[in-house]
Amino acid sequence: MASVISNESRWRKSSRCGGSTTCVEVAALPGGGIGARDSANGEGGPELTFSAAAWGSFVTEVKRGRFDLVRGDGPH
Repeated sequence: MASVISNESRWRKSSRCGGSTTCVEVAALPGGGIGARDSANGEGGPELTFSAAAWGSFVTEVKRGRFDLVRGDGPH
């Protein structure tokens, strides 16, 4: 199924991904939201959408280490 999001948005992924297809791609969406998808699926694959506020909160918590693994036993 083609996505309106994919057709109207420029998807980006980290430069650390190199040529890998196992990365997350993100895009700024019309209307101010954020889209996220698996780069392995690309266009036509499932996409998640977030409000700008929800995405901002997620990024803040990532930077704080909220989702870092401790000794491999999951988030702390």
